[in-house]
Amino acid sequence: MREFILEMEKYASEKDIPIMQKEGIAFLMKLIKTNNLKNVLEIGSAIGYSSILMASASVDVKVTTIERDETMYMECLKNVKKCKLEDKINVVFQDALELNLAEGTQYDLIFIDAAKGQYQKFFEKYQHFLTPNGMIVTDNLKFHGYVGKSQTIESKNLRQLVEKIEKYIDFLKENKEFTTKFYDVGDGVSVSVRNHE
Repeated sequence: MREFILEMEKYASEKDIPIMQKEGIAFLMKLIKTNNLKNVLEIGSAIGYSSILMASASVDVKVTTIERDETMYMECLKNVKKCKLEDKINVVFQDALELNLAEGTQYDLIFIDAAKGQYQKFFEKYQHFLTPNGMIVTDNLKFHGYVGKSQTIESKNLRQLVEKIEKYIDFLKENKEFTTKFYDVGDGVSVSVRNHE
């Protein structure tokens, strides 16, 4: 398994496919173990790197991962099969914003790592499927060091994307329903937990 993970990291790097940074995924796996999280929903599978590592974080973990890009979806399926994790990882080919989850579906952990410009929409849609003590984790909040420096970015597309991430960070900070902690691991990770009355 370890060798295969290294192969995936190499493949992602060669093909320029964004996967979670090592410190980030180590942080996520520790979060799953420490809090005994069993049911994980991942938005944005890519090649299946993080879902495979999350599924192997503990024996009880089951992961549902959503991917809208067909090439990535096929790659993810192939990698899940190679790791013999088909019974622990359910790969769904769909746009996460169009997917309708069954009533009563609940997850202990919702991991947002798909289209950066849609983070807030993902959060607002999927927060209703969180268990009472569950958490929503978001990756890439530093976005390669650009976040917080959007005014200095010359490329219009990049600037707009970074501004959306900055807006999302403000949304998390101002959200009265959730308390969010920000961690300087990997490419910047946030953990949001619902406030209880």
